Amino acid sequence: MRLRIMAAVCGLALTASGASAGYVFKGNDTGGIISWSPEVAYTYKEIAAAHCFQYNKVAFITSVHPQYGDYVGFVCAFPQGYDPVKARAYPPLPPVRTQY
Repeated sequence: MRLRIMAAVCGLALTASGASAGYVFKGNDTGGIISWSPEVAYTYKEIAAAHCFQYNKVAFITSVHPQYGDYVGFVCAFPQGYDPVKARAYPPLPPVRTQY
């Protein structure tokens, strides 16, 4: 009997600790969404920019709905004047080292 109670308490503790606060993020190379919360209110621009940086693109915020359950939407696009074909054909030059 005591073993069952102990197992039930341990099981309840393990299932209750699975919930964690934070933001939910979904995205790909064309953009994504970030779930809005007060913790994300000041960092959603950085989150979107860091995601788009993986694809050599910049983030443009398209919608912000500051309510629980709503999302911040963004798109990833190439910067103005950027040609991905030229960037692939002509990789950037290595940095020049200066001798002191």
